[in-house]
Amino acid sequence: MKRRDALKGLSALTLSAAVTPVSAATLKPKSVTVKTSNGPVIGQVRAGTAVFLGLRYGETTAPPYRFLPPRQPQPWSKPVKADRYGPACPQQSTPDAYGKSEDCLFLNVWTPEASPKHKRPVMVYFHGGAYANGSGSDPLYDGTNLSQRGDVVVVTVNHRLNVFGYLYLARLERLILGQPGPLAFSGNCGQLDLILALEWVRDNIAAFGGDPGNVMVFGQSGGGAKIATLMATPKAEGLFHKAATMSGQQVTASGPGNATARAKAFLGALGLKTDAEGLKAAQTLPWETLVAALKVTDPVLGSGGVYMGPVLDETILVRHPFYPDAAPQSRHMPMIIGNTRDETRGFQGNNPAFQNLTWEDLPEKLPPNYRVDIDPWRVIDTYRKLYPQMTPTDVYFAATTAGRSWRGAIIEAEERAKVGAKTFVYQVDWKTPKDDGRLGAPHTIDIPLVFRTTAVPEAISTDSPQARRMADLFCDAFIAFARNGSPQTPALPDWTPYSLPERQTMLMDLTPQMANDPRGEERKLFEKVPFIQSGT
Repeated sequence: MKRRDALKGLSALTLSAAVTPVSAATLKPKSVTVKTSNGPVIGQVRAGTAVFLGLRYGETTAPPYRFLPPRQPQPWSKPVKADRYGPACPQQSTPDAYGKSEDCLFLNVWTPEASPKHKRPVMVYFHGGAYANGSGSDPLYDGTNLSQRGDVVVVTVNHRLNVFGYLYLARLERLILGQPGPLAFSGNCGQLDLILALEWVRDNIAAFGGDPGNVMVFGQSGGGAKIATLMATPKAEGLFHKAATMSGQQVTASGPGNATARAKAFLGALGLKTDAEGLKAAQTLPWETLVAALKVTDPVLGSGGVYMGPVLDETILVRHPFYPDAAPQSRHMPMIIGNTRDETRGFQGNNPAFQNLTWEDLPEKLPPNYRVDIDPWRVIDTYRKLYPQMTPTDVYFAATTAGRSWRGAIIEAEERAKVGAKTFVYQVDWKTPKDDGRLGAPHTIDIPLVFRTTAVPEAISTDSPQARRMADLFCDAFIAFARNGSPQTPALPDWTPYSLPERQTMLMDLTPQMANDPRGEERKLFEKVPFIQSGT
């Protein structure tokens, strides 16, 4: 997911001001000190919110600690200023103005009052960008408005991504050593980072006014997929109590065979052999060299850069998140599963190659992008019968959305419904006015609505009155869910949990409404063929 670096170079305090207008009396922030389990930290109070940026929750993962599980920070005694975001994990995109480093295990906290006197709900956000890019310091994730609106504590997290978080070297190492070695956890280090961050929240958030017994995790796109994976990860059990995924699902993880094939392709791109010397070199090369090699063609998908994500490694992850069913460890946990009506317009909606399509274009363009193996003419004929008003371009985006990402969300909701797990499902129908409405309700539209950051220049929602109204609806629903496990608010119709065969879904629009099995015929069309997660 690409971000416009519209606020590059601004200080963290300026970022807060960009989303929350402040009076002249509040321009000079005052400091506040909190004692964490690692040492004292100094945050700043601005416009009624205490902000702590760049809090270290883990030590550096640079060599010789590359590809190894994260480590607790070394304690400190002198107060550390927490007034600047920490760097992001090295990656191919540039997410912000705060740099990239293998020393990237930092998190950020926004709270109405940094005091243990209160026990506020805690909302921990995991950023998107698949498992490859992004950081918790994106201006869209500024927690000021969400914290103030809901009287909640908001946390965002940086962690290891791509090769640094998910390069699976365990099988290659074991073939060399004849037994498991120190790289046994390499395929899921990024997930272990998130677990360490949640352990930090458990141990420290009370000092910031949060309730460690009421932690909600939420994330969009790759962030949602990370959450789905944690819901099946034994080491994460008990660290969070509610979950919300926004256009991000992980039905299955990468198998160890495919992950090994990717590791071989990646090492080959570095000019390294799959022997002891090759593995040693991968642990010491400059990070810039590793990032450049991510462009190698994926040997499983046959296109694009090499995919790296969670691996069914039998050490950290011992089952797929939602296959063959919903992981038992998380069935007791209330969950929100959301998607947008026009997901793929967020990826390709402004690409001229996918505008003004003809019916003759579709049979070739559809299959690579709806990512399931189904006859394209059957898909085209079905959509033309269901929606005769649709243009070929409309059919392209509707079908690729249904097959590519919505399908995974449906599977997760159905598997939870089968075992009676409380699940609330939504679909964003509200169309952004951006680009004359051409994008519809695209991927990422719900981020500025939940965070109430519609005023940030890069927000795909715009800051129109309608966008602010949608932000009220979304933000309040997520706050209600964080507080009591249900997204029900007075502004929404009765939001009943998802069940079969009803498939209750909240259609989020200026006039929200509940619907049973929306787009049911599209669902039936694509469920006749297996859904294979891209990473799998």
